[in-house]
Amino acid sequence: MRRLAILGSTGSIGCSTLDVLRGRRDEFEVFALVAGRNAGLLAAQIVEFKPRLAVVATDSVRESLIGRLGETGMPVSAWPELRCDARARIEAASAPEVDFVMSAIVGVAGLEATYAAAKLGKRIGLANKEVLVASGKLVTEAAREAGAELIPVDSEHNGVHQCLRAGERGDVTRIILTASGGPFRKTPQSELGAVTPEQALNHPTWKMGKRITVDSATMMNKGFEVIEACWLFGVGPAEVEVVIHPQSSVHAMVEFRDGSVMAQISATDMRMPIQYALTYPARASAPVPRLDWQTVRHWEFGPPDLEKFRLLALAYRAQETGGSATCTLNAADEVAVEAFLEERISFPGISEVVERTLEKVPVRQPGSVAEVLEIDEESRAVARGLVGSLGASVRLPWVARV
Repeated sequence: MRRLAILGSTGSIGCSTLDVLRGRRDEFEVFALVAGRNAGLLAAQIVEFKPRLAVVATDSVRESLIGRLGETGMPVSAWPELRCDARARIEAASAPEVDFVMSAIVGVAGLEATYAAAKLGKRIGLANKEVLVASGKLVTEAAREAGAELIPVDSEHNGVHQCLRAGERGDVTRIILTASGGPFRKTPQSELGAVTPEQALNHPTWKMGKRITVDSATMMNKGFEVIEACWLFGVGPAEVEVVIHPQSSVHAMVEFRDGSVMAQISATDMRMPIQYALTYPARASAPVPRLDWQTVRHWEFGPPDLEKFRLLALAYRAQETGGSATCTLNAADEVAVEAFLEERISFPGISEVVERTLEKVPVRQPGSVAEVLEIDEESRAVARGLVGSLGASVRLPWVARV
């Protein structure tokens, strides 16, 4: 019986992980559920999966969770230990009873707990891009030294992981990540200034959280995936290529030195890569749709427009620069996306804030997670200042029409 700590249990990946576990209760047990502020959903998860530890963001949320659990009728004697704050997240991931950590907390909030699990040699299902984008060198070095397994859960990196099983790592010449192109794949660059938050949140393929959906619209999400791929698979940015594939059926490809290209193809259902991470190296039956090869299919592939999707180019540049540049990239993007969703800057303003933040924040070589978090805060402060100055000079076209 393997015991899990799920970081981000009430998010989309956390909920999908629990859905997979419903069919594998004889193999896996939930030891800890770590959530943010959704006390109602967490209470329902506690009743169903009966963890020994539950962690929320703040003490006020903990009080709310106590009230919600009281409403369920679950005997207090059966409740898990209820805790809150960052230290509790770290202890949940570090608990000696835990064999597998699902890292699915959005943002750098999940970094410390994931790093702690890596240092202890645990298997980690990595669904949090920010962990490697902000601190790839530290986390991968810790995992290597402790013998921890980092199994990617993102569909693209999970696909690469599967393709790499077809050959020797030294024979790999190129990793190819596919991208849907988002909702503005065919939108002229000249029209992006009129894009509204509602339009940016209308992703053609995936249903995700707000930030990652906007990141997909700007293609920053794919830039983060390039950085992740470099750390996960030990390659340079020049060896990672992005291709536009609107149908999102081919998740990733790996090219070997003999010219062979292996592709990973599956339905667009996150439960497949989640289960792969849980059961690797075994392949077990997964609760996902199968592709119908009797149906006529047309798949398109093409290069991304790096002028229109400026953030993808900036991600490549930040990874080439190294050091803290990618940490600054992530922090500035999070601030800029929030400002766009709050209608304080335009859609193209996101890339402007990120590029100018990269220019202003000096690149350093952080030697600890604490230093990474300091750089993250500094970068956010610079980005917020740029949002203020940029927003004051921009008249948003959809607001002007009201």
